[in-house]
Amino acid sequence: MTESQREPVPRNDESEFGTAMGFLDFARRAVLKKLDGLSEEQTRRSIVPTGTTLLGLVNHLVDGERYWFRVHLLGEGTEPDWDAHMSADPRDSLDEVRARYQEAIADANAAINRLGRLDARSVGEVDGRPTTLRWTIAHMTSETARHAGHADILRELIDGVTGR
Repeated sequence: MTESQREPVPRNDESEFGTAMGFLDFARRAVLKKLDGLSEEQTRRSIVPTGTTLLGLVNHLVDGERYWFRVHLLGEGTEPDWDAHMSADPRDSLDEVRARYQEAIADANAAINRLGRLDARSVGEVDGRPTTLRWTIAHMTSETARHAGHADILRELIDGVTGR
């Protein structure tokens, strides 16, 4: 099977910040590519026992971007409902979900740039302690990459398209 969505991994190795952001953005792009060329129906299709759909998975990542970079780091906004299912709300269109994710990414990048230093401390805590921007970027990169893998499997099951 040909990997028609293949993209090389980032080659940025000049700075800790540049490398971290390169891999976070790479994972984000991988998620968005999974929506390319699909119909509304295909992005809503539930083909695994958990009921996860591509649109639902992207909506979950919207919540993750907003929570970790706005709520956790800056203390702005409220925590999402993490128990919500990864299925699409029938009122959401593919274009709306894609735009919402792109907006959440832009907001997250603005928060990252506002803090400006990888050792900047978060307002929120994990295990009773604040984290650094460095930790938050690494955490969100791992979450996004994990869900990009889920999206890759869903996409392959929908129409056979694979690749990162």
